[in-house]
Amino acid sequence: MIDYINTPEERFQELDDYPFDANYLTIQDGMRVHYIDEGPKDASEVILLMHGEPSWSYLYRTMIPPLVAAGFRCIAPDLIGFGKSSKPKKQEDYTYARHILWMQELLDHLNISGYTFFGQDWGGLIGLRLIANQPGAFSRIVVSNTMLPTGDHTPPEAFIKWQKFSQKVEQFPVEFVLQGATTTELPDEVLKAYRAPFPNDDYTAGAKIFPMLVPTTPDDPESQNNRDAWQNVLSKWTKPLLTLFGDKDPVTAGGDRVFHKLVPGAKGMPHTTIEGGGHFIQEDKGPELAGHIIEFIHNHPK
Repeated sequence: MIDYINTPEERFQELDDYPFDANYLTIQDGMRVHYIDEGPKDASEVILLMHGEPSWSYLYRTMIPPLVAAGFRCIAPDLIGFGKSSKPKKQEDYTYARHILWMQELLDHLNISGYTFFGQDWGGLIGLRLIANQPGAFSRIVVSNTMLPTGDHTPPEAFIKWQKFSQKVEQFPVEFVLQGATTTELPDEVLKAYRAPFPNDDYTAGAKIFPMLVPTTPDDPESQNNRDAWQNVLSKWTKPLLTLFGDKDPVTAGGDRVFHKLVPGAKGMPHTTIEGGGHFIQEDKGPELAGHIIEFIHNHPK
């Protein structure tokens, strides 16, 4: 059994620009996954929006309204350890493989097909593996400031520094991380919202260990599974794939070219480098990203 805690609900009251109803699914060990489910339930187009760390679905607050206004249904889960989802207290209870299984439980529960996927940071690392598990459940892929690493190549220096930093700090500085990886000055209300899931350091085990779960060596526990995802699914993916990477993100700089080169469905797509987009590009350019997604779906029907 996993020992976990849930963030008190009062921590999320009166958040700026986050009017969405809470939805919960109970998964293994009694933990709960929180997710946003906005837009028409009978919409023909459903967008799965997956966040990274140490953010949560709050990151999508400026993207969901225009996507819903365009007639789409939006699903935005909080990964286990983040947002309103349960938070295992021990770092060793978090693994890359478990995160995939936890999110797979949510997708199985929703039983939706034809997703357009959007993932950034760890949202891509987990989401692309979900796509590899069930390629028929997805119609399009949009990737932004993310990757699917196999550990066969040396990570960028910026990422190595991030790993070292995450393990040295005694208290995980959520606000500092979010502000440091955006190009815009985040208001106090926004920084407070990103701190909300973590009342104290007992809640930050997932945020602390996440950087160390990224495969950086060929023999990492998930390296071969990521190679398999590339070889068996992504390298044969002929449905549309779009990249929307920020020009101010040193962590994933150049990662879009990997998708362009290796994924057949990326050929001829209107890939865009978002000017002024930092790592947490949804904070810097949320409405612009939503606009690209809307156009992408309209121009590439199922």
